[in-house]
Amino acid sequence: MGDWQGTWKSTGGKEAPLVAQVIALGDGAYQANLLDEFDKRIPALVVLQGKEADGKVAFNGKAADGKLRGSEWTGAIEGEKFTGTFKGEPSGTFEMKKVVRLSPTLGAKPPEGAVVLFDGTCLDHWQTRDGKDSPWKLLPEEKAMEVRGGGVISRKKFGDCKLHLEFRTPFMPKARGQGRGNSGVYLQGRYEVQVLDSYGLSGESNECGGIYGCGKPIVNMCAPPMQWQTYDITFTAPRFDAEGKKIKNATITVIHNGVLVQDRTEVPNPTAAHWGGDPKEPGGLHLQDHGNPVQYRNIWIVETKGEM
Repeated sequence: MGDWQGTWKSTGGKEAPLVAQVIALGDGAYQANLLDEFDKRIPALVVLQGKEADGKVAFNGKAADGKLRGSEWTGAIEGEKFTGTFKGEPSGTFEMKKVVRLSPTLGAKPPEGAVVLFDGTCLDHWQTRDGKDSPWKLLPEEKAMEVRGGGVISRKKFGDCKLHLEFRTPFMPKARGQGRGNSGVYLQGRYEVQVLDSYGLSGESNECGGIYGCGKPIVNMCAPPMQWQTYDITFTAPRFDAEGKKIKNATITVIHNGVLVQDRTEVPNPTAAHWGGDPKEPGGLHLQDHGNPVQYRNIWIVETKGEM
């Protein structure tokens, strides 16, 4: 499972980069998306289906489109290597090695003046919707907290701000769609940046890095489950005139694992399952409980007060 990187070589001597996203599907089944490169919204060269047996995962598949259309691929993962052959026009071999690609902002320290909402030591800055203490599980060794017992919201409320947050989706290979590592980060309790194990998927507005129902991520930067990820979010609250009429929508910029996935995306209305409140007023940071044990850590906010 996870990321692989290497090359393919044709029998005619051509060599080109090749990467793979290998997704666990449960009961020993896997899918491998073979691509030209990571971190781009591009179609797969070929999608392979695999099955685990005798200490390895054997794959096969046929390229449906693109420059390798019609070629038939077979391969296997054994240990830290993913190797195989392909036949057609062209024919050749491929070899990749396991790689782990971490966000460059993992572990980012809060700057002077930041509001630290969670540093791994306590849940004091969080409450339930009705004002009770957070029921989430504290994980001291990970300096993290785990979703359980309902959503939570920060006691402090915010307007314009910059947010750093780290999260980890659970390993749920048999789950699909919105049932696979689902949570959400709601700015002001109203505007959701989705959290989901959508590793290797197309990148929709209801997947990781999406603004729910409003904006697809520029590229799907979701890491494999059980790997810590980062959101670095810039939020500008909606603006209203003296009569209370909205004159400017909220905007959200999202850097997911170091890559821009939302660029000042306008959010005209609070997104689905928001926690309400007057959009003219500041609101807390809400972390959603969608029934999956997603974990969070290293959460801090810099209040910008219209400085962006």
